[in-house]
Amino acid sequence: MKKRSGYVFLILLSFQRLLGVSPVLPQILKIDEICDNARDDDGDGLIDINDPDCDCILIEPKSLIPNPSFEEMNCCPQSQSQLNCAITWIQASAPTTDYLHTCGWMGWPNLPPPLPFPDGEAAVGFRNGRFGQMPDSNWKEYAGACLLGPLKAGVAYKFRFWVGFTDVENSPPTNIVFYGAKNCEELPFGKGNTQFGCPVNGPGWVELGRVFISGDKQWLLKEINVTPKEDINAMVIGPDCEPSAPSINPYYFFDNLVLDEQRNFDYQIRPQGFPCTDRFTLEIPAIEDYTYQWFKEGIALIGETKPTLQVKYGEGKYQTRITGRDGCRLALPYFHQLPQSTGYSTVKICPGAVYKFQQQRLSSAGEYLDTFKTIHNCDSIVHLTLEIEDQLQDTVQARILEGEQYKIGSSLYGTPGQYLSHLSSAIGCDSTVLLQLDFYKIYFPTGFSPNDDGKNDRFGFFGGAELQRIVAFNVFDRWGGLVWSIRDVPPGDADAFWDGSSRAQPAAEGLYTYVATLLLADGREHVRYGGVTLTR
Repeated sequence: MKKRSGYVFLILLSFQRLLGVSPVLPQILKIDEICDNARDDDGDGLIDINDPDCDCILIEPKSLIPNPSFEEMNCCPQSQSQLNCAITWIQASAPTTDYLHTCGWMGWPNLPPPLPFPDGEAAVGFRNGRFGQMPDSNWKEYAGACLLGPLKAGVAYKFRFWVGFTDVENSPPTNIVFYGAKNCEELPFGKGNTQFGCPVNGPGWVELGRVFISGDKQWLLKEINVTPKEDINAMVIGPDCEPSAPSINPYYFFDNLVLDEQRNFDYQIRPQGFPCTDRFTLEIPAIEDYTYQWFKEGIALIGETKPTLQVKYGEGKYQTRITGRDGCRLALPYFHQLPQSTGYSTVKICPGAVYKFQQQRLSSAGEYLDTFKTIHNCDSIVHLTLEIEDQLQDTVQARILEGEQYKIGSSLYGTPGQYLSHLSSAIGCDSTVLLQLDFYKIYFPTGFSPNDDGKNDRFGFFGGAELQRIVAFNVFDRWGGLVWSIRDVPPGDADAFWDGSSRAQPAAEGLYTYVATLLLADGREHVRYGGVTLTR
Protein backbone atom coordinates (compact mmCIF):
# COMPACT_ATOMS: atom_id res chain seq x y z
CA MET A 1 0.00 0.00 0.00
CA LYS A 2 1.55 3.33 -1.08
CA LYS A 3 1.40 6.45 1.05
CA ARG A 4 2.19 9.97 -0.18
CA SER A 5 3.23 12.83 2.03
CA GLY A 6 1.06 15.88 2.17
CA TYR A 7 2.44 19.19 3.20
CA VAL A 8 0.97 21.60 5.66
CA PHE A 9 2.73 24.89 5.91
CA LEU A 10 3.01 26.14 9.49
CA ILE A 11 4.02 29.78 9.33
CA LEU A 12 5.30 31.11 12.59
CA LEU A 13 4.60 34.83 12.56
CA SER A 14 7.25 37.11 13.75
CA PHE A 15 6.46 39.38 16.59
CA GLN A 16 9.38 41.56 15.78
CA ARG A 17 8.34 44.48 17.90
CA LEU A 18 7.59 42.31 20.91
CA LEU A 19 10.47 39.87 20.70
CA GLY A 20 13.00 41.95 18.86
CA VAL A 21 14.02 39.04 16.57
CA SER A 22 13.93 38.44 12.82
CA PRO A 23 10.86 36.70 11.31
CA VAL A 24 10.93 32.90 11.52
CA LEU A 25 11.08 31.08 8.14
CA PRO A 26 8.11 28.82 7.29
CA GLN A 27 8.46 25.28 8.59
CA ILE A 28 7.13 22.29 6.64
CA LEU A 29 5.46 19.37 8.42
CA LYS A 30 5.12 16.08 6.49
CA ILE A 31 1.68 14.33 6.84
CA ASP A 32 0.84 10.88 5.41
CA GLU A 33 -2.60 9.67 4.23
CA ILE A 34 -3.73 7.00 6.66
CA CYS A 35 -5.85 4.56 4.68
CA ASP A 36 -8.25 3.21 7.30
CA ASN A 37 -9.26 6.04 9.66
CA ALA A 38 -12.15 7.62 7.66
CA ARG A 39 -10.34 10.98 7.50
CA ASP A 40 -8.64 13.02 4.79
CA ASP A 41 -5.21 13.14 6.38
CA ASP A 42 -3.22 14.74 3.56
CA GLY A 43 -5.82 17.38 2.69
CA ASP A 44 -6.29 16.40 -0.95
CA GLY A 45 -10.05 15.85 -0.66
CA LEU A 46 -9.76 12.05 -0.98
CA ILE A 47 -10.38 9.72 1.94
CA ASP A 48 -8.89 6.27 2.58
CA ILE A 49 -8.90 3.92 -0.44
CA ASN A 50 -10.43 6.64 -2.62
CA ASP A 51 -6.97 8.22 -2.46
CA PRO A 52 -4.52 6.88 -5.10
CA ASP A 53 -1.91 6.82 -2.33
CA CYS A 54 -3.80 3.86 -0.84
CA ASP A 55 -3.77 1.68 -3.95
CA CYS A 56 -4.06 -2.08 -3.41
CA ILE A 57 -4.09 -4.95 -5.85
CA LEU A 58 -7.67 -5.74 -6.88
CA ILE A 59 -8.54 -9.40 -6.44
CA GLU A 60 -10.19 -10.48 -9.68
CA PRO A 61 -9.66 -13.26 -12.20
CA LYS A 62 -7.20 -12.36 -14.97
CA SER A 63 -7.28 -14.86 -17.77
CA LEU A 64 -4.17 -16.84 -18.58
CA ILE A 65 -5.67 -17.21 -22.06
CA PRO A 66 -4.58 -14.35 -24.32
CA ASN A 67 -7.25 -12.28 -26.04
CA PRO A 68 -9.99 -14.17 -24.12
CA SER A 69 -12.94 -12.40 -25.81
CA PHE A 70 -11.42 -12.38 -29.33
CA GLU A 71 -11.64 -8.57 -29.41
CA GLU A 72 -8.05 -7.95 -30.51
CA MET A 73 -7.86 -8.60 -34.24
CA ASN A 74 -5.76 -7.91 -37.29
CA CYS A 75 -8.58 -8.23 -39.85
CA CYS A 76 -12.38 -8.29 -40.11
CA PRO A 77 -13.71 -11.75 -41.04
CA GLN A 78 -15.35 -11.79 -44.46
CA SER A 79 -16.47 -15.45 -44.38
CA GLN A 80 -16.15 -18.64 -42.35
CA SER A 81 -12.86 -20.25 -41.22
CA GLN A 82 -11.03 -16.99 -40.42
CA LEU A 83 -9.90 -17.52 -36.82
CA ASN A 84 -6.54 -16.13 -37.96
CA CYS A 85 -8.13 -12.65 -37.70
CA ALA A 86 -8.21 -13.00 -33.89
CA ILE A 87 -4.75 -12.15 -32.52
CA THR A 88 -2.89 -14.99 -30.69
CA TRP A 89 -5.58 -17.59 -31.42
CA ILE A 90 -4.60 -20.72 -33.33
CA GLN A 91 -6.76 -22.89 -35.56
CA ALA A 92 -6.03 -26.03 -33.55
CA SER A 93 -7.65 -28.66 -35.81
CA ALA A 94 -7.81 -29.28 -39.56
CA PRO A 95 -11.62 -28.73 -39.50
CA THR A 96 -11.81 -24.97 -39.05
CA THR A 97 -13.64 -22.87 -36.48
CA ASP A 98 -15.39 -19.66 -37.55
CA TYR A 99 -14.54 -16.15 -36.34
CA LEU A 100 -17.59 -13.87 -35.99
CA HIS A 101 -17.30 -10.12 -35.56
CA THR A 102 -19.79 -7.29 -35.93
CA CYS A 103 -17.36 -5.55 -38.26
CA GLY A 104 -17.78 -8.29 -40.87
CA TRP A 105 -19.02 -11.87 -41.11
CA MET A 106 -21.66 -12.72 -38.49
CA GLY A 107 -22.18 -16.43 -39.05
CA TRP A 108 -24.08 -18.84 -41.23
CA PRO A 109 -27.59 -17.63 -42.24
CA ASN A 110 -29.19 -20.87 -41.01
CA LEU A 111 -27.08 -20.99 -37.82
CA PRO A 112 -27.33 -17.47 -36.34
CA PRO A 113 -25.63 -16.68 -33.03
CA PRO A 114 -27.69 -15.35 -30.11
CA LEU A 115 -27.15 -11.61 -29.81
CA PRO A 116 -25.67 -9.64 -28.22
CA PHE A 117 -22.38 -11.43 -27.59
CA PRO A 118 -21.60 -11.82 -23.86
CA ASP A 119 -18.45 -9.67 -24.03
CA GLY A 120 -17.65 -7.24 -26.81
CA GLU A 121 -18.23 -7.66 -30.52
CA ALA A 122 -16.67 -11.04 -31.34
CA ALA A 123 -17.20 -14.76 -30.76
CA VAL A 124 -16.11 -18.09 -32.24
CA GLY A 125 -18.38 -20.74 -33.78
CA PHE A 126 -17.51 -24.44 -34.08
CA ARG A 127 -19.01 -27.71 -35.32
CA ASN A 128 -19.25 -31.10 -33.69
CA GLY A 129 -19.87 -33.18 -36.81
CA ARG A 130 -21.08 -32.23 -40.28
CA PHE A 131 -23.77 -33.32 -42.72
CA GLY A 132 -24.75 -32.44 -46.27
CA GLN A 133 -22.78 -33.22 -49.39
CA MET A 134 -19.79 -34.33 -47.28
CA PRO A 135 -21.25 -35.86 -44.08
CA ASP A 136 -18.68 -36.61 -41.39
CA SER A 137 -19.62 -37.50 -37.79
CA ASN A 138 -15.99 -37.03 -36.72
CA TRP A 139 -15.66 -33.49 -38.12
CA LYS A 140 -14.67 -31.64 -34.94
CA GLU A 141 -13.53 -28.04 -34.80
CA TYR A 142 -11.23 -26.66 -32.07
CA ALA A 143 -9.62 -23.34 -31.20
CA GLY A 144 -6.36 -23.19 -29.27
CA ALA A 145 -3.87 -20.79 -27.70
CA CYS A 146 -0.50 -20.70 -26.00
CA LEU A 147 -1.10 -19.59 -22.40
CA LEU A 148 0.34 -16.36 -20.97
CA GLY A 149 1.69 -18.41 -18.09
CA PRO A 150 1.65 -22.12 -17.26
CA LEU A 151 -1.01 -23.95 -15.31
CA LYS A 152 1.15 -25.31 -12.49
CA ALA A 153 0.88 -28.91 -11.42
CA GLY A 154 -1.18 -29.39 -8.25
CA VAL A 155 -2.67 -25.87 -8.27
CA ALA A 156 -6.47 -25.48 -8.46
CA TYR A 157 -7.74 -23.44 -11.43
CA LYS A 158 -11.16 -22.46 -12.73
CA PHE A 159 -12.05 -22.10 -16.42
CA ARG A 160 -15.14 -19.92 -16.86
CA PHE A 161 -16.57 -19.20 -20.30
CA TRP A 162 -19.78 -18.47 -22.20
CA VAL A 163 -21.26 -21.01 -24.61
CA GLY A 164 -23.94 -20.11 -27.17
CA PHE A 165 -26.64 -22.12 -28.96
CA THR A 166 -28.53 -21.72 -32.23
CA ASP A 167 -31.68 -23.79 -31.70
CA VAL A 168 -32.34 -27.14 -30.04
CA GLU A 169 -32.18 -29.01 -33.34
CA ASN A 170 -28.82 -27.61 -34.49
CA SER A 171 -27.31 -27.19 -31.01
CA PRO A 172 -28.25 -30.48 -29.32
CA PRO A 173 -27.00 -31.29 -25.79
CA THR A 174 -23.33 -32.27 -25.76
CA ASN A 175 -20.08 -31.87 -23.81
CA ILE A 176 -17.57 -29.03 -24.09
CA VAL A 177 -14.07 -30.25 -23.24
CA PHE A 178 -10.96 -28.35 -22.09
CA TYR A 179 -7.73 -29.96 -23.30
CA GLY A 180 -4.14 -29.12 -22.37
CA ALA A 181 -0.59 -29.82 -23.52
CA LYS A 182 2.78 -29.32 -21.87
CA ASN A 183 4.30 -27.66 -24.92
CA CYS A 184 2.94 -25.02 -27.30
CA GLU A 185 4.59 -26.91 -30.15
CA GLU A 186 1.63 -29.32 -29.98
CA LEU A 187 -0.49 -26.65 -31.71
CA PRO A 188 -2.03 -27.36 -34.15
CA PHE A 189 -2.64 -31.08 -33.76
CA GLY A 190 -3.71 -33.75 -36.28
CA LYS A 191 -1.23 -32.75 -39.00
CA GLY A 192 -3.98 -31.63 -41.40
CA ASN A 193 -6.15 -34.76 -41.05
CA THR A 194 -9.81 -33.61 -41.06
CA GLN A 195 -10.89 -36.95 -39.56
CA PHE A 196 -8.33 -36.89 -36.73
CA GLY A 197 -11.06 -36.06 -34.20
CA CYS A 198 -10.24 -34.74 -30.72
CA PRO A 199 -6.69 -33.86 -29.50
CA VAL A 200 -6.27 -36.89 -27.23
CA ASN A 201 -6.47 -39.17 -30.29
CA GLY A 202 -2.77 -38.33 -30.61
CA PRO A 203 0.17 -37.85 -28.20
CA GLY A 204 0.94 -34.75 -26.16
CA TRP A 205 -2.61 -33.83 -25.09
CA VAL A 206 -4.66 -34.57 -21.96
CA GLU A 207 -8.26 -33.84 -21.07
CA LEU A 208 -8.33 -31.29 -18.24
CA GLY A 209 -12.10 -31.20 -17.72
CA ARG A 210 -15.50 -31.13 -19.36
CA VAL A 211 -18.97 -29.71 -18.82
CA PHE A 212 -22.36 -30.76 -20.21
CA ILE A 213 -24.18 -28.06 -22.18
CA SER A 214 -27.80 -27.72 -23.29
CA GLY A 215 -29.62 -24.62 -24.49
CA ASP A 216 -31.78 -22.95 -27.11
CA LYS A 217 -31.01 -19.60 -28.80
CA GLN A 218 -29.13 -18.31 -25.75
CA TRP A 219 -25.77 -17.84 -24.05
CA LEU A 220 -24.99 -19.75 -20.84
CA LEU A 221 -22.07 -19.27 -18.43
CA LYS A 222 -20.19 -22.51 -17.78
CA GLU A 223 -17.29 -23.52 -15.53
CA ILE A 224 -14.68 -26.29 -15.48
CA ASN A 225 -12.51 -26.83 -12.39
CA VAL A 226 -8.99 -28.02 -13.15
CA THR A 227 -6.04 -29.23 -11.06
CA PRO A 228 -3.40 -30.34 -13.60
CA LYS A 229 -0.99 -33.15 -12.81
CA GLU A 230 1.76 -31.50 -14.83
CA ASP A 231 2.53 -27.99 -15.99
CA ILE A 232 0.32 -26.97 -18.95
CA ASN A 233 1.34 -24.29 -21.46
CA ALA A 234 -1.11 -24.83 -24.34
CA MET A 235 -4.90 -25.14 -24.33
CA VAL A 236 -7.65 -26.23 -26.72
CA ILE A 237 -11.42 -25.95 -26.34
CA GLY A 238 -14.07 -27.78 -28.36
CA PRO A 239 -16.28 -30.91 -28.47
CA ASP A 240 -15.67 -34.30 -26.89
CA CYS A 241 -14.35 -37.34 -28.74
CA GLU A 242 -17.69 -39.06 -29.37
CA PRO A 243 -18.85 -39.08 -33.03
CA SER A 244 -21.77 -36.74 -33.66
CA ALA A 245 -25.00 -37.49 -35.56
CA PRO A 246 -24.42 -36.49 -39.22
CA SER A 247 -28.13 -35.84 -39.92
CA ILE A 248 -27.90 -32.37 -38.37
CA ASN A 249 -25.46 -29.46 -38.21
CA PRO A 250 -24.23 -29.55 -34.57
CA TYR A 251 -23.03 -25.97 -34.16
CA TYR A 252 -22.13 -23.88 -31.08
CA PHE A 253 -20.36 -20.67 -30.04
CA PHE A 254 -18.03 -19.60 -27.23
CA ASP A 255 -16.86 -16.24 -25.88
CA ASN A 256 -14.98 -14.61 -22.97
CA LEU A 257 -12.75 -17.51 -21.87
CA VAL A 258 -11.35 -16.69 -18.39
CA LEU A 259 -8.80 -19.11 -16.91
CA ASP A 260 -7.19 -18.30 -13.55
CA GLU A 261 -6.44 -19.72 -10.14
CA GLN A 262 -9.50 -20.89 -8.23
CA ARG A 263 -8.80 -18.55 -5.33
CA ASN A 264 -9.12 -15.49 -7.55
CA PHE A 265 -12.66 -16.56 -8.45
CA ASP A 266 -13.64 -17.58 -4.95
CA TYR A 267 -12.20 -14.67 -2.99
CA GLN A 268 -15.12 -12.31 -3.25
CA ILE A 269 -17.71 -10.79 -0.95
CA ARG A 270 -20.81 -12.94 -0.57
CA PRO A 271 -24.14 -11.98 1.03
CA GLN A 272 -25.73 -14.08 3.77
CA GLY A 273 -29.40 -13.83 4.78
CA PHE A 274 -32.13 -11.46 3.66
CA PRO A 275 -30.89 -7.94 2.85
CA CYS A 276 -33.71 -6.14 4.69
CA THR A 277 -33.20 -7.83 8.06
CA ASP A 278 -30.85 -7.00 10.92
CA ARG A 279 -29.11 -10.35 10.43
CA PHE A 280 -27.96 -9.62 6.88
CA THR A 281 -24.18 -9.94 6.62
CA LEU A 282 -21.41 -9.76 4.05
CA GLU A 283 -18.64 -12.33 4.27
CA ILE A 284 -15.19 -12.80 2.78
CA PRO A 285 -13.22 -16.07 3.09
CA ALA A 286 -10.89 -15.97 6.08
CA ILE A 287 -7.15 -16.38 5.50
CA GLU A 288 -4.87 -17.15 8.43
CA ASP A 289 -2.51 -14.36 9.55
CA TYR A 290 -4.28 -11.73 7.41
CA THR A 291 -5.96 -8.60 8.78
CA TYR A 292 -9.24 -7.19 7.45
CA GLN A 293 -10.80 -3.78 7.04
CA TRP A 294 -14.25 -3.04 5.61
CA PHE A 295 -15.04 0.08 3.59
CA LYS A 296 -18.21 1.71 2.35
CA GLU A 297 -17.89 3.99 -0.67
CA GLY A 298 -14.12 3.71 -0.14
CA ILE A 299 -14.22 5.07 3.42
CA ALA A 300 -13.23 2.85 6.33
CA LEU A 301 -15.89 1.53 8.68
CA ILE A 302 -14.13 1.99 11.99
CA GLY A 303 -13.95 -1.19 14.04
CA GLU A 304 -15.11 -3.47 11.22
CA THR A 305 -12.01 -5.65 11.04
CA LYS A 306 -13.42 -9.18 10.83
CA PRO A 307 -14.12 -11.35 7.76
CA THR A 308 -17.86 -10.94 8.45
CA LEU A 309 -19.65 -7.59 8.40
CA GLN A 310 -23.14 -7.04 9.79
CA VAL A 311 -24.67 -4.61 7.32
CA LYS A 312 -26.01 -1.74 9.38
CA TYR A 313 -24.66 1.12 7.31
CA GLY A 314 -27.30 1.22 4.58
CA GLU A 315 -27.14 0.77 0.86
CA GLY A 316 -23.96 1.37 -1.07
CA LYS A 317 -20.67 -0.07 -2.32
CA TYR A 318 -18.81 -2.28 0.16
CA GLN A 319 -15.26 -3.56 -0.12
CA THR A 320 -12.82 -5.49 2.02
CA ARG A 321 -9.08 -4.88 2.25
CA ILE A 322 -6.95 -7.78 3.39
CA THR A 323 -3.35 -7.23 4.47
CA GLY A 324 -0.64 -9.79 4.96
CA ARG A 325 3.03 -10.42 4.40
CA ASP A 326 2.62 -9.81 0.66
CA GLY A 327 0.96 -6.41 1.11
CA CYS A 328 -2.66 -5.41 0.69
CA ARG A 329 -5.36 -6.61 -1.66
CA LEU A 330 -8.92 -5.40 -2.31
CA ALA A 331 -11.91 -7.61 -3.02
CA LEU A 332 -14.19 -6.64 -5.87
CA PRO A 333 -16.95 -4.27 -4.71
CA TYR A 334 -20.30 -5.61 -3.50
CA PHE A 335 -23.17 -3.25 -4.26
CA HIS A 336 -25.76 -3.55 -1.51
CA GLN A 337 -29.23 -2.45 -2.53
CA LEU A 338 -32.43 -3.23 -0.71
CA PRO A 339 -34.81 -5.15 -2.95
CA GLN A 340 -38.06 -3.40 -3.62
CA SER A 341 -41.13 -4.92 -5.21
CA THR A 342 -43.97 -3.05 -6.85
CA GLY A 343 -47.52 -4.31 -7.09
CA TYR A 344 -50.68 -3.01 -8.67
CA SER A 345 -54.15 -3.58 -7.27
CA THR A 346 -57.64 -2.52 -8.30
CA VAL A 347 -60.37 -2.55 -5.65
CA LYS A 348 -64.05 -1.69 -6.02
CA ILE A 349 -66.17 -0.71 -3.02
CA CYS A 350 -69.81 0.18 -2.46
CA PRO A 351 -70.93 3.83 -2.31
CA GLY A 352 -70.38 5.21 1.18
CA ALA A 353 -68.06 2.33 2.18
CA VAL A 354 -64.53 2.85 3.57
CA TYR A 355 -61.47 0.92 2.39
CA LYS A 356 -58.50 0.60 4.77
CA PHE A 357 -55.17 1.00 2.95
CA GLN A 358 -52.37 0.82 5.51
CA GLN A 359 -53.04 3.81 7.79
CA GLN A 360 -55.37 5.46 5.31
CA ARG A 361 -59.16 5.16 5.29
CA LEU A 362 -60.33 5.73 1.74
CA SER A 363 -63.84 6.44 0.49
CA SER A 364 -63.20 8.31 -2.78
CA ALA A 365 -62.26 6.83 -6.12
CA GLY A 366 -58.71 7.55 -7.24
CA GLU A 367 -55.08 6.41 -7.43
CA TYR A 368 -53.23 5.78 -4.16
CA LEU A 369 -49.67 4.76 -3.28
CA ASP A 370 -48.29 3.21 -0.10
CA THR A 371 -45.36 1.11 1.09
CA PHE A 372 -45.77 -2.18 2.89
CA LYS A 373 -43.19 -4.39 4.60
CA THR A 374 -42.70 -7.96 3.39
CA ILE A 375 -42.12 -10.86 5.78
CA HIS A 376 -38.37 -10.23 5.33
CA ASN A 377 -38.78 -6.51 6.14
CA CYS A 378 -38.23 -5.31 2.57
CA ASP A 379 -40.32 -2.55 1.06
CA SER A 380 -43.19 -3.43 -1.21
CA ILE A 381 -44.78 -0.50 -3.00
CA VAL A 382 -48.44 -0.95 -3.88
CA HIS A 383 -50.28 1.18 -6.44
CA LEU A 384 -53.99 1.06 -5.58
CA THR A 385 -56.77 2.00 -7.97
CA LEU A 386 -59.92 2.48 -5.93
CA GLU A 387 -63.25 2.39 -7.76
CA ILE A 388 -66.75 3.10 -6.44
CA GLU A 389 -69.47 0.82 -7.76
CA ASP A 390 -72.32 2.66 -9.41
CA GLN A 391 -75.72 2.72 -7.81
CA LEU A 392 -77.26 -0.38 -9.32
CA GLN A 393 -80.80 0.28 -10.55
CA ASP A 394 -82.16 -1.76 -13.40
CA THR A 395 -85.40 -2.60 -15.12
CA VAL A 396 -85.90 -6.09 -16.47
CA GLN A 397 -88.62 -6.96 -18.94
CA ALA A 398 -89.23 -10.67 -19.15
CA ARG A 399 -91.79 -13.14 -20.49
CA ILE A 400 -92.50 -16.70 -19.46
CA LEU A 401 -94.81 -19.48 -20.50
CA GLU A 402 -97.78 -20.07 -18.33
CA GLY A 403 -96.69 -22.44 -15.61
CA GLU A 404 -93.07 -21.23 -15.63
CA GLN A 405 -91.43 -19.00 -13.01
CA TYR A 406 -88.88 -16.19 -13.38
CA LYS A 407 -86.14 -15.92 -10.75
CA ILE A 408 -84.49 -12.76 -9.44
CA GLY A 409 -82.15 -13.31 -6.54
CA SER A 410 -83.89 -15.81 -4.30
CA SER A 411 -87.42 -14.80 -5.40
CA LEU A 412 -89.61 -16.60 -7.98
CA TYR A 413 -92.38 -14.91 -9.97
CA GLY A 414 -95.00 -16.79 -11.99
CA THR A 415 -97.78 -14.31 -12.82
CA PRO A 416 -97.68 -11.14 -14.92
CA GLY A 417 -97.06 -7.88 -13.09
CA GLN A 418 -94.40 -5.45 -11.82
CA TYR A 419 -92.14 -6.48 -8.97
CA LEU A 420 -89.41 -4.52 -7.10
CA SER A 421 -86.48 -6.64 -5.87
CA HIS A 422 -83.58 -5.63 -3.65
CA LEU A 423 -80.38 -7.54 -4.38
CA SER A 424 -76.68 -7.53 -3.50
CA SER A 425 -74.03 -7.09 -6.19
CA ALA A 426 -70.99 -9.34 -6.52
CA ILE A 427 -69.15 -7.23 -3.92
CA GLY A 428 -72.16 -6.86 -1.62
CA CYS A 429 -73.52 -3.50 -2.70
CA ASP A 430 -77.27 -2.88 -2.66
CA SER A 431 -79.00 -2.93 -6.03
CA THR A 432 -82.63 -2.55 -7.11
CA VAL A 433 -84.33 -4.40 -9.95
CA LEU A 434 -87.79 -3.58 -11.31
CA LEU A 435 -89.18 -6.69 -12.99
CA GLN A 436 -91.93 -6.25 -15.60
CA LEU A 437 -93.23 -9.77 -16.19
CA ASP A 438 -95.71 -11.01 -18.80
CA PHE A 439 -96.76 -14.29 -20.44
CA TYR A 440 -95.73 -15.25 -23.94
CA LYS A 441 -98.78 -15.06 -26.15
CA ILE A 442 -98.60 -18.62 -27.39
CA TYR A 443 -101.76 -20.70 -27.74
CA PHE A 444 -101.66 -24.29 -26.54
CA PRO A 445 -104.87 -26.14 -27.59
CA THR A 446 -106.41 -28.58 -25.10
CA GLY A 447 -108.17 -30.73 -27.69
CA PHE A 448 -108.50 -31.52 -31.40
CA SER A 449 -110.60 -33.77 -33.69
CA PRO A 450 -108.66 -35.37 -36.59
CA ASN A 451 -111.75 -36.32 -38.68
CA ASP A 452 -110.77 -34.49 -41.89
CA ASP A 453 -113.65 -32.03 -41.68
CA GLY A 454 -111.17 -29.19 -42.11
CA LYS A 455 -111.73 -27.93 -38.58
CA ASN A 456 -109.21 -28.49 -35.78
CA ASP A 457 -107.80 -31.58 -37.51
CA ARG A 458 -104.24 -31.20 -36.21
CA PHE A 459 -102.63 -30.45 -32.84
CA GLY A 460 -99.80 -27.88 -32.50
CA PHE A 461 -98.84 -24.46 -31.17
CA PHE A 462 -99.54 -20.96 -32.40
CA GLY A 463 -97.44 -17.98 -31.34
CA GLY A 464 -96.52 -15.69 -34.18
CA ALA A 465 -93.06 -14.15 -34.04
CA GLU A 466 -92.61 -15.05 -30.38
CA LEU A 467 -92.36 -18.75 -31.28
CA GLN A 468 -89.17 -19.05 -33.31
CA ARG A 469 -88.58 -22.80 -33.49
CA ILE A 470 -89.88 -26.10 -32.22
CA VAL A 471 -86.79 -27.83 -30.90
CA ALA A 472 -88.58 -31.01 -29.83
CA PHE A 473 -92.23 -32.13 -29.60
CA ASN A 474 -93.19 -35.53 -28.13
CA VAL A 475 -96.71 -36.98 -27.54
CA PHE A 476 -97.35 -39.87 -25.12
CA ASP A 477 -100.34 -42.10 -24.41
CA ARG A 478 -101.77 -42.57 -20.94
CA TRP A 479 -99.36 -45.44 -20.26
CA GLY A 480 -96.33 -43.28 -21.15
CA GLY A 481 -95.70 -44.81 -24.55
CA LEU A 482 -94.31 -42.50 -27.22
CA VAL A 483 -96.99 -41.96 -29.86
CA TRP A 484 -95.50 -39.22 -32.02
CA SER A 485 -92.29 -37.19 -32.14
CA ILE A 486 -90.60 -34.49 -34.21
CA ARG A 487 -87.36 -32.44 -33.80
CA ASP A 488 -86.15 -29.07 -35.01
CA VAL A 489 -88.88 -27.73 -37.30
CA PRO A 490 -90.14 -24.18 -37.92
CA PRO A 491 -93.43 -23.39 -36.15
CA GLY A 492 -95.52 -22.90 -39.32
CA ASP A 493 -94.38 -26.12 -40.98
CA ALA A 494 -97.01 -28.86 -41.54
CA ASP A 495 -94.67 -31.33 -39.83
CA ALA A 496 -94.96 -29.26 -36.65
CA PHE A 497 -98.51 -30.54 -36.05
CA TRP A 498 -99.70 -33.98 -34.92
CA ASP A 499 -102.34 -35.47 -37.21
CA GLY A 500 -103.69 -37.88 -34.57
CA SER A 501 -102.05 -41.00 -35.97
CA SER A 502 -99.71 -43.51 -34.38
CA ARG A 503 -97.57 -45.87 -36.44
CA ALA A 504 -99.58 -44.90 -39.55
CA GLN A 505 -102.83 -45.88 -37.80
CA PRO A 506 -105.48 -43.57 -36.29
CA ALA A 507 -104.80 -43.10 -32.58
CA ALA A 508 -107.54 -43.95 -30.13
CA GLU A 509 -109.69 -41.27 -28.62
CA GLY A 510 -108.68 -40.06 -25.19
CA LEU A 511 -106.25 -37.90 -23.22
CA TYR A 512 -102.65 -37.62 -24.35
CA THR A 513 -99.72 -35.79 -22.70
CA TYR A 514 -96.99 -33.91 -24.44
CA VAL A 515 -93.57 -32.35 -23.76
CA ALA A 516 -92.46 -29.53 -26.06
CA THR A 517 -89.14 -27.68 -26.11
CA LEU A 518 -89.63 -24.31 -27.77
CA LEU A 519 -87.12 -21.66 -28.81
CA LEU A 520 -88.75 -18.32 -27.99
CA ALA A 521 -88.04 -14.67 -28.73
CA ASP A 522 -85.69 -14.26 -25.71
CA GLY A 523 -83.28 -16.71 -27.35
CA ARG A 524 -83.82 -19.34 -24.68
CA GLU A 525 -85.36 -22.77 -24.87
CA HIS A 526 -88.52 -23.21 -22.80
CA VAL A 527 -90.05 -26.56 -21.89
CA ARG A 528 -93.84 -26.90 -21.88
CA TYR A 529 -95.70 -29.84 -20.30
CA GLY A 530 -99.41 -30.31 -21.03
CA GLY A 531 -102.30 -32.51 -22.08
CA VAL A 532 -104.60 -32.68 -25.10
CA THR A 533 -107.85 -34.62 -25.69
CA LEU A 534 -108.30 -36.41 -29.01
CA THR A 535 -111.92 -36.84 -30.21
CA ARG A 536 -113.25 -37.99 -33.56
